[in-house]
Amino acid sequence: MFAIVSIAGQQFKVTEGQEIFVHQLEANEGDSMSFDQVHLVENDSATQVGTPVLAGAAVNATVLGHQKGDKVIVFKKKRRKGYQVKNGHRQSFTKIKIDSISL
Repeated sequence: MFAIVSIAGQQFKVTEGQEIFVHQLEANEGDSMSFDQVHLVENDSATQVGTPVLAGAAVNATVLGHQKGDKVIVFKKKRRKGYQVKNGHRQSFTKIKIDSISL
């Protein structure tokens, strides 16, 4: 069984027991969360597709913690002009574990 769900503005294909990194959520470690933006649920051979979301469907998850991702380097340069800028940042992520998919 898997589902396509929107979490923090991105769509993820999730299964029960899966651990994923999503954009930082405002939740504490150990909190339970429910996501109701479920677009598709596939259960064995039966597939249900929402228009755009399935009514009554939800994905329940537990927050495992917050982390920062790898550093991303942004380098800009214009040749022969003496212009170059180097910036970087680290994106904040929340690690969640999918507990259940309910219809």
